[in-house]
Amino acid sequence: MDPVIIVGAGPVGLTLALALARQEVPAVVLDEGSGKDEQRPARTVVLREETAALMERLTGMPLAREGAHWAAWRSVRRKQVMREVTFGDTEPPPLHIAQHVLTGALREALAAERLVQVVVDSRLDGLEQETSGVTAHTRGPKGTYWRGSYLVGCDGPRSTVRKLLDIRFPGRTAVERHAVATLRTELPWPDQALLHRMPPWRTSRPSAGEVTARPLPDDVWRLDWLLPPGKDLVTPELLLARVRETLGGWSGGSAPAYELLDTGVHTVHHRLARRWRVGRVFLAGDAAHLLGALGTQGLDEGLRDADNLAWKLALAWHHGPHEALLDSYQAERRGIVAARLRAADQVLPLLRGGGGLRAYVPGSARGHDALLTDGHLGRGALGAPGAYDHSPLAPRHLEAEVPVDTAPGAAVTDVRVTAENGSFVQLRERLGRGALLVVLVAPGTGVWERKHWVSAGIMPRLAAAVAALPHRAELLVAESYPGAAPHTVLLVRPDGHLVTALSGVRPADLYAAAEATLGGPAKEEATAGSAAK
Repeated sequence: MDPVIIVGAGPVGLTLALALARQEVPAVVLDEGSGKDEQRPARTVVLREETAALMERLTGMPLAREGAHWAAWRSVRRKQVMREVTFGDTEPPPLHIAQHVLTGALREALAAERLVQVVVDSRLDGLEQETSGVTAHTRGPKGTYWRGSYLVGCDGPRSTVRKLLDIRFPGRTAVERHAVATLRTELPWPDQALLHRMPPWRTSRPSAGEVTARPLPDDVWRLDWLLPPGKDLVTPELLLARVRETLGGWSGGSAPAYELLDTGVHTVHHRLARRWRVGRVFLAGDAAHLLGALGTQGLDEGLRDADNLAWKLALAWHHGPHEALLDSYQAERRGIVAARLRAADQVLPLLRGGGGLRAYVPGSARGHDALLTDGHLGRGALGAPGAYDHSPLAPRHLEAEVPVDTAPGAAVTDVRVTAENGSFVQLRERLGRGALLVVLVAPGTGVWERKHWVSAGIMPRLAAAVAALPHRAELLVAESYPGAAPHTVLLVRPDGHLVTALSGVRPADLYAAAEATLGGPAKEEATAGSAAK
């Protein structure tokens, strides 16, 4: 069968290629560049805990050594600390890393991957698709055509794939603008990120009164200043004045010594493609959505697109088209991003519109800081990882379903489990292999060798039920899971989202849940696929 064609060699396209290869699906990545990424210290990304774990799992590299896990986060208004978060076990810190470092790790992992071919100097010029596959035409020094089973456009905001499909990309332009500087210096709060609103040295210009400082390794910091609306040029002189003024204000006098590494202007747009799938062609990352105001992270969402789509494409590649399963990619991921954009649009006038609610509601300034903290730290409607609770893949009417601390559709907690070979691993280490995960919560099993309990109690019956599922599944055992009673059985998707939790071994419910997760019975899928054509 033909490989999956991925257009675009940014972090999202490279992540998708690796995720497919881990599930034995070949891919061709069309890179319009030279294959070498420009090192821009001012271009950094903040990855939430689950996304950082995904990157480390795919690359096999400890990315935490290349980035910075923040010790704490503070929100300050004028001179008053409004909110402070100390990271630890209850709230893991985000990972702040230079984008070229992340892309380099992905490229290095792909260089050793036999199933992925990265073709440089290849710009997409046209595509054609029919029921059996997709043909992509490229131009440039290596202009040719490529035949694929599916094609995914990960080619950024000006996506050629999206334009060739004539998909509208409505939204808002220049929602926010930030002047950016990356520099090496010492600040009074090492390893802590800071959002400073209305700093006292800028009281005469409140419209420009917000600056964020986020640490990187080796005493490097990224500073972002919110710019007033408009298209005023940010000159080098203006940016240097901002740097000196800000560093001096934080240090209580003259600016400390610093080394300026890189500068730029970051403009945030909010856009959402009308469709994310047309036949055998899909959109992901910036080709499908743009967001990033109020501290939210667009790349983090793009990587989640790749994780969601990879296992669905892999299942269709290996076992034939699963139309309902493939359609669920748009329903799940577009729904999450649309909700994020709606939440940002609702609060932007309050946070950026001058007096707004402050004139009527006492203490609303503290609420504003809470909203900004949500965006920057991945919480609430602005930033929390989305749950697929309304997914078309969600099973219905399971008699044995029980509640646990993870809601159906949300990402599972990373607990220690016993694998089928008797080894102890983290649950997240078993994700991304194309298999469903069935986790039995069985206190006490961790102190016994697997041979003593694998044939005891309910294990034989559960093993038989897992073997009868309509798709390959791996049986794992956990000592405990948050909110789960003993003998609870969890069904987990290949991308780590909980399908359901069942009380005990219920083969019929387990089978029904697995079948729903795959998009429904095979006969119904075939009918749906024929109707779609």
